Amino acid sequence: MLVEGFYFNGYDRIQRAAWFFAGLRWEDGEAACPRCQSKRVSFLTTRLMWKCLDCKKQFSIKVGTIFEDSPLGLDKWLCAMFLIANCKNGVSSYEIGRDLDITQKSAWFMLQRIRHAMHTGTFTKLSGQVEADETLHRRQGQEHAFRQAEG
Repeated sequence: MLVEGFYFNGYDRIQRAAWFFAGLRWEDGEAACPRCQSKRVSFLTTRLMWKCLDCKKQFSIKVGTIFEDSPLGLDKWLCAMFLIANCKNGVSSYEIGRDLDITQKSAWFMLQRIRHAMHTGTFTKLSGQVEADETLHRRQGQEHAFRQAEG
């Protein structure tokens, strides 16, 4: 897999991505049924799904998110979000398709969903101490003075 620090083989990569997203989705660490909101659930390790003990329905981490109804694994979604966030000039669906070894059509679908989530604010903003590289901060009206100092 492409993303540094996220190189795992097969099932381990998918399982790690699922646990990563589960930690983001349920901050208290307890999964809740999306149908009846019950916290009485059991985890099915062979399928990476939960089963509600009250309504007897199964659900995955994808239910109710931008990943729902996507046959692509969460590992591919995580890598696509990494690529989009770290490309300062934007990224094309061809580039994502090539990097993740998926079709351009699937990559376009992923881009549309991720961009929609970023636009509507369903992704939480950064908080706390944030480290950023290649940034330039200046106040409005100081652009002229900055350009003179550059030259």
